[in-house]
This record gives sequence, structure tokens and C-alpha cells, in this order.
Amino acid sequence: MRKAIITILQFFLFLIVFGAFSLFPPFHIEHVLGTTPTGTRIFIADGLLIALVVYLLIVLIELLMKRLRISAPWTTVAFVFAAIVGFMMKFGFLTRSTF
Repeated sequence: MRKAIITILQFFLFLIVFGAFSLFPPFHIEHVLGTTPTGTRIFIADGLLIALVVYLLIVLIELLMKRLRISAPWTTVAFVFAAIVGFMMKFGFLTRSTF
């Protein structure tokens, strides 16, 4: 039961970090996905990269606590689900209009 609660909390942590830093990008890492005469579709990668850094820090802490075998798979599941849900919610995607 404890592992499930920690996994759910990590999921929300990754999702909030992904969403927050996609809306307020500190590094402005942008990739143009497509252009049309009416606008440009851009992906802002800051949120995903910072969520990845948070994931790596959590795994490093688990490694130092010698709980890597027990906790790392659940942390990975939380990160992957948060990334999937974030992409489904269109975090990081931006359309800039030319008008």
C-alpha cells in the first residue's frame, strides 16, 4: 500500500513539474514542429527535461539509500505515466499565430 501511495505522489510531482515548466520555460528550448501560413506549431521541451532531471535525482537518492531494486521500477512507472498524461494534455505544445 505504501508503494502505491508513493508512486501516485511521484506521478503528481512529475506531472506538476512537467506542466509548470512547460508554461513558464526557464531555458526556452523550443523545437518547431510545423509551419503554416497562419501560424507555427512549437514544442517547448523545458518541462519534460526538468521532469527528467527530477526523476534522475529521485533515482539517485534511491540508489544512495540502497533501495534501487525496490523503488526504481515504481518511480519509472510514475514518470512514464506522467509523461504520457502530460503529452495527452498537450503540455509543452504551443501554436504561435502570425496575426
